[in-house]
Amino acid sequence: MKEIGQIIELEFLKTTPQGAYLITDEENEILLPHKYVPVDAEMGDKIEVFIYTDSEDRPIATTLTPKLFINQCAFLKAVDVTPIGAFFEWGVEKDLLVPFSEQFHKIEVGRTYLVYLYKDELSNRMVGSTKVEKFIKRNSISVVQGDEVNLLVYQETDLGFKVIVDNRNIGMLFRNEIFKPIRIGDNLKGFVQKIRPDNKLDITLNSVKLPSLEELANKIYEQLLKNKGKLEL
Repeated sequence: MKEIGQIIELEFLKTTPQGAYLITDEENEILLPHKYVPVDAEMGDKIEVFIYTDSEDRPIATTLTPKLFINQCAFLKAVDVTPIGAFFEWGVEKDLLVPFSEQFHKIEVGRTYLVYLYKDELSNRMVGSTKVEKFIKRNSISVVQGDEVNLLVYQETDLGFKVIVDNRNIGMLFRNEIFKPIRIGDNLKGFVQKIRPDNKLDITLNSVKLPSLEELANKIYEQLLKNKGKLEL
């Protein structure tokens, strides 16, 4: 079902003791449990809901907002470890499973980890992974030098801090570009300073002002005057 993992607007179809059923564009019926149904809701009304799957892998709707969506990452708290993997609280009723095969290292209950959310096409389930970089590295570069971007700080290194850029790419915020305290988990605004051949990004917290065509033309003209009509390349 294409609606899984999305926030969409659906129409009330009918009510049952369990809740209200909503109808999708493909005429699939999805249950919105009774506790999430507005008291003044009527058949034909529309409501914005998030679609995920319940413990029996059936599509279900909620008015709760998750902490992340498909192809995004966020820091989540581990609430349980079972024989099939670790479970994380992510803002909706059913906890998010991170299977052992998708764990970068051993998960401990009560600790917070960076988790990437993806949809398993075979099972149609939403699954988490702490092997974040293997997913992020698949993405093409969608920014240019000077662009303002959203940053999620996720790892400290000798060079500075590694950041997730716009939930799509990996960037490095070097120590000489940092002029305020930064911690793992911080959400920041930054700017693309350089795009490297390996598709990694150098990031700065200061605006990158690129020279305009007029400024470049003036500099060339000044050099021509200075060098009597010659331009050194």
